[in-house]
Amino acid sequence: MYSNPSQIELEILETVLVNVYDPEIEIDIVNLGLVYDVKFDGKNQVVVTMTLSTPSCPLSDSIVQDVKESIKRSYPDFEVAVNLVFEPQWHQGMITPEGKEMLGMS
Repeated sequence: MYSNPSQIELEILETVLVNVYDPEIEIDIVNLGLVYDVKFDGKNQVVVTMTLSTPSCPLSDSIVQDVKESIKRSYPDFEVAVNLVFEPQWHQGMITPEGKEMLGMS
């Protein structure tokens, strides 16, 4: 169906998931370094592997739901799964340079 799955993966990462924010930190999950991987099977399945800033994040369900809904808005025919992992454990070193700038860390 799609001739270039890696292009779809990149689009999801760069144009969709950058609009999903961690509500406690108020920065998008991509620049925060929470998204580890996006895989598209070339048909209609997307799997996002990500973490949270802490395993006990009280807003984890909300963030995961935002990820799914954001992808579905841009790609309504896709089935979306979120694989929530805690290895490797997230740390501030995973924040992108842009994210550090947004947080005033640079």
